[in-house]
Parts: sequence; C-alpha cells; structure tokens
Amino acid sequence: VSVCVSVCESACESVSVCESVSLCVSVRESVSVVDLFTLWTRVCVFQGSNFHASRREKYGNVFKTHLLGRPLIRVTGSENVHKILMGEHSLVTTQWPRSTRMLLGPTSLVNSVGDVHRHKRKVFAKLFSHDALQSYLPKIQQVIRDGIRDWSSSEEPIVVYQEAKKLTFRIAVRVLLGFQVSEEDLSLLSSNFEQLVANLFSLPLNLPFSGYRKGMRARDNLYTYLQKAISEKLQGGQDKEYSDALDILIESAREHGKELSMQELKESTVELIFAAFATTSSACTSLVLQLLQHPGVLEKLREELGHQGLVQEGCRCQETLRMDTIARLKYLDCVIKEVLRLLPPVSGGYRSALQTFELDGCQIPKGWSVLYSIRDTHDTAQVFQNVAAFDPDRFGEERDENKGGRFNYIPFGGGVRGCLGKELAKLVLKVLGVELAISSRFQLATRSPPRMQTVPVVHPVDGLRVRFCGLDSNHNQIRPSGSDPLLGSTV
Repeated sequence: VSVCVSVCESACESVSVCESVSLCVSVRESVSVVDLFTLWTRVCVFQGSNFHASRREKYGNVFKTHLLGRPLIRVTGSENVHKILMGEHSLVTTQWPRSTRMLLGPTSLVNSVGDVHRHKRKVFAKLFSHDALQSYLPKIQQVIRDGIRDWSSSEEPIVVYQEAKKLTFRIAVRVLLGFQVSEEDLSLLSSNFEQLVANLFSLPLNLPFSGYRKGMRARDNLYTYLQKAISEKLQGGQDKEYSDALDILIESAREHGKELSMQELKESTVELIFAAFATTSSACTSLVLQLLQHPGVLEKLREELGHQGLVQEGCRCQETLRMDTIARLKYLDCVIKEVLRLLPPVSGGYRSALQTFELDGCQIPKGWSVLYSIRDTHDTAQVFQNVAAFDPDRFGEERDENKGGRFNYIPFGGGVRGCLGKELAKLVLKVLGVELAISSRFQLATRSPPRMQTVPVVHPVDGLRVRFCGLDSNHNQIRPSGSDPLLGSTV
C-alpha cells in the first residue's frame, strides 16, 4: 500500500469547517471509506492529543471533515450525542470497518442490526445480571488478589498496562467463560487474542504479512481452541462450581427459542473476551495511575473500607466480597466514575445516517458518517466543575454534578448499543480498588507520570511502570521497596 496524505482546511457554509484529506492508495482490492478511518486516526495521533480539541474550540460541537473527499461529521455535546445514541435504527445505524466486521464474524452482536440486534441483546443481557455478577465475584476477587500478590513479589517494577491485560484476560477466560486452561494454553490464547485485537481496525488487505492477514490467522487459531473447549463444556467434560457466562448464554438463548450453533458460540465467546479485556484493562491501568497521583483519594478509600467493616486495624475482616457489600462503598463508586470520566477507555463511536436530519442547526444528509466523541463530551459538559481535575467528590451525594443530564457522562456509550458489559467492568474496577487499598502499597518507578495515548484505547505510552509491595496484618510493608528518593511517593 502506498499512501500519500495531505491535509487542508477551508471554510464550510452549512457546517463550521471542512477538512479535506486526500489519500492516494494503490492496492490489489478496493478499500471502503470506513476501512480508512483507522489510517485517519493514526494521522491524528501524530498531530497530538489536542488535535480534535483545537478543532472543536475553533469550529464548534458539530463540524464536517472529508475523508477521501467523502464527508464525516464529528459530534460533541450531551444534547447532540443524545440524538445520535437514541436515534439508533431510526436516524443512524452502527458502522464498523470491514476488517472489524470480518474478524469478529457475521453473527456477532456488534455486526447485528435491527430486530436481530434487539434479540441478541436480550439473550446477552442475562450474562450481566445481578445474580450472574454475584456468581462471578468470588473468582474475580481471587484472580485479582493473586495478581496483586504476584506484582508485590516482583523485585523489579511491573508494567501495569501489560499486567492489567493479563489480569483481565484471565478473568475473561477462567471466570467469565469457565475454561479450565493451563498457564501455557492461557499464554498462547492471550497472544493470539492480542494479535486479533491489534488488527481489528487494519486495512482489509488479505496479503502476506498484512495486519488483516495476521488478524485472520489469530482468529482462526482462537476458533480452533475454542471449538474444543466449548465442545467439552457442552458434553459436561469440565467440573462445574458455578454457572459461568457461556452456560448462561446457552440457557438464555434456549429460553428465547434459539439453539446457538457452534459458529455462533465461537463468535460470542470472542466477543465476551473482548468485552472483558481491552477496555477494562485500560480502565484498570487508569485507576492505578490516578491513585498514584492522588494519595489522599486512596487514603479516603481506605477509611471507607474501615467504616464498612472490611478492614480493622489493618486486618482484612471480610475475606470474600459480596455485591451488597460493594454497593455500600459509595466513595469507591465515585472514584471509579471519576476515572472513567477523566480517562474513558474508548474515545467515541461511528454511525451512518439512515436519513437526512438536522443536528445543532446543521443538516446531515443520508449516508454520511457520524463520529460521536465520548472524551470531548466529558470535557465540555458544563455540569462538571474544573473538568481537568481528578475529583471523585463531584459524584458524591452533596454535589452530584452529573444530575444535570443523562448524556453528560457516557463512558459506556448509551442507547440500544450501550455497553452490555458495563456492570462487569465496574465490578472488576471496584474489586481492584478494594484489593489495592487493603493489600498493597505502590509507587511510580519513573520520575514523572507517563504521557497518555488514546489509540486504540487509552493507555500510558510506557505502560506505567510501578513498584508494588505487599502489606502485613498491621499494614506495614512486607519488604522494602528499594525506592529511589527522587521517584514518586508511595501510596
């Protein structure tokens, strides 16, 4: 692929700006506009993290860009986003790059539209019910506790983002899906899955050494293993301690008059892993970063754990968490909400206009692409005071800054395509917060916090290097951290 990119800006009459992007592409097969969104995104990354913010400040909350001479509307602001998200199936429809559609499979939830999508959401919804989450919770807590213990036993600083990905992948495979896999197989599955995720937004060129070909190969490797594991589960070949998500999915489908095929089960399994892996690992890393930078928040969280009887004089009082216990941790809930407000894992989503409609005084013709921005909407929401500050108390009962509107805070999207697994993601984050507060102290292993990168999900450019140490029953460090006095303080 040979690509030549040039960017020019000119005034636009009906919308605030027209950014014209000219790309010359020589390939063996045709590439659609949406398949080049990832290329455009990469261009924007090199422009810096403030690229879109500067355009928004200059041209307003709704402006038009051109990709290959074809229009794309970028949308910010709660009222505008509300119209897009609530207009699914009537005003707009989901739009994914061809590579994403092919790699995730034709029967996947993300590729479904209309009545098929509504039916699939009903089937999937049971996987994330209160009762289902309660059944996952003890094993989620054990995986996280074991992970922090391993981090604390390391003599060298760990790279939090990499370890968070391992943690969430383990939760997805061993807890959510209930697969009893060896460490060797888990590592192989993780490697293939990361290869799949890395190429979800690649150019759909089925050529040797292309990202798309690598993604297809990784997907096929996953399918081979998953078919064997699913077959064993269906035949009762694995011991059952609880009903995992795959069990619930099969049961829920039958309740809705549907018997899932092996292909549907494989595609659904990959989607479940994806839902519990990529964005959750990003949010877990952001949580650690914010607690490092705001020790007062962590101390206040520890006080809440004491008031709720989870910790007494440094000792853990309740070995196994329950959903009702977590629900009482109001400050922890505020902390997680603030992490997701300030650093939402996903920056936004794409839609395609099903009909011509008006948005913020601008007409969007049928067939045009629409990109709504989660991050920019959070940054511009007038209900939030001092938006750049990390301030969990903004979500507390006294201030409750988010009460002013439903779409000022949208880390999980909204409408009929809102994230189905959001309660699972928040549960993982809350358990991680509890375990970090109770069982470890940690400090930044570099002299300054890393810069954050927003593509494909939010993550630190260096992965966030942190030194952990465990705590004994008196909340004293089990071993010296060996810290450099010039490095960040221990929390």
